[in-house]
Formats: sequence, structure tokens, C-alpha cells
Amino acid sequence: FGSRPFFQRRLVPRLGFTRSAMGTCMGNAGAMQAPPASKCQKPPDEKEAVDPNQEVVPLWGDTFNNIVLLTDSYKVTHHLQYPPGTTVVYSYFESRGGAYEEVCMFGLQYFMKRYLTGQVVTQEKIDQAETYFKQHFAGPWGYQENLFNKDAWKYILDKKGGKLPIQIKAVPEGTVVPYKNVLFTLENTDTECYWLTNYLETLLVQVWYPTTVCTLDRKSVV
Repeated sequence: FGSRPFFQRRLVPRLGFTRSAMGTCMGNAGAMQAPPASKCQKPPDEKEAVDPNQEVVPLWGDTFNNIVLLTDSYKVTHHLQYPPGTTVVYSYFESRGGAYEEVCMFGLQYFMKRYLTGQVVTQEKIDQAETYFKQHFAGPWGYQENLFNKDAWKYILDKKGGKLPIQIKAVPEGTVVPYKNVLFTLENTDTECYWLTNYLETLLVQVWYPTTVCTLDRKSVV
């Protein structure tokens, strides 16, 4: 299972019934610059005593509990790059190959319950993300306001009560599946949120780690 997992995308246009695979679409987002040093957290004054037991609070607050920030930089801008008329994005996760031809699926429930269940979008999290992205995507040319899809996150907050309009289908945890088969699928359930499916890829591909551990452990005792 040593190879990188694969997250395949499918687009469903608003008109017609054909489905076409979408390749990687990075645009210029990958070249965006990090916040300038002057905007980063300043080190403590050399004359000021530092308590080694004092908890360090990141400049941007608790980013690991903000679903809006749990994605790759370039995915923040993907909403601008989908074909006009896109309403549904259907993606699947698989092991493309590796040391073993069987995979023991495990770990998805943790990520679902920890990050995706209930109201996970709040106004505070949207504001935190906007503040971060204005620095993260800044450059000599300034900040392009439409890079961050703020209105779409507000839609989820206002119309969905902060709950993510997605559907996940998966094989039962602990199931042994031949590699190169689907382990779980993900799609949006609201046509206004077609962009959300692959926004969540960054988080959900972390399932490869517990699945790899489980696969290796199984092989060590079988």
C-alpha cells in the first residue's frame, strides 16, 4: 500500500448527462507567496523572560479546528476554475497499488465524526479564514477578493445551519478490499456546493495513514 492514494473527480454538468474526468487544476495558486515576515508572530524581546511552560498561541488562532482552513492553498481558488454549469462533483478514493494487493480499510469514521459532523461552519471560522487568506494570498499586486469563496461558506452557514451538504459512502471499517477498488466516495448534495467535494480532499486523504497501518498490521499476523 506504499503508493500515494488516489482521489478521482467526476463533474456532472448542469445540462446533459455526460461525465468527464477532471485533471489537476492549479492555476497560479501554487505560486502564491507566504505572509511577509513583518506580518508573522514576532519573537519575544531578548530582555523579556520567557516561561517555557506558557502555551504558545498561533498568530491565526486555532486553525486545526476550522474546516474552512483544512485544505490545500490551491483548492481555495478552485471554485473559479470549474466549468460553467457544474452542479455535482463526485469523487472516489482508492489505493492505486503498492506492496500488497489487498487493503484493510480503516479510519474514515474518525475524520467524519471529528471534522464533518454537525455544525462545523460558523461566522467566526469564516472570518478567521478570510483574515488568513488575505495575508496568505497577498502579493505585490495586492489581494484578489474573489480568491476566497466567502459567499459560498456563508451560504452553508445561513442555508444549511453550518452543516456540510455532502454524502459519503464507504466500505465498512475493517473490510479487506483488493487494491485498485473504491474505498469510499464523496459528493455534494446541494448543487450550489459543487466546489465543496474536492475542497475536502485534503482532509479525507489522511485516511491513507490509518488504512496503511491497519493493512501492514494485518499482513504481519496473517
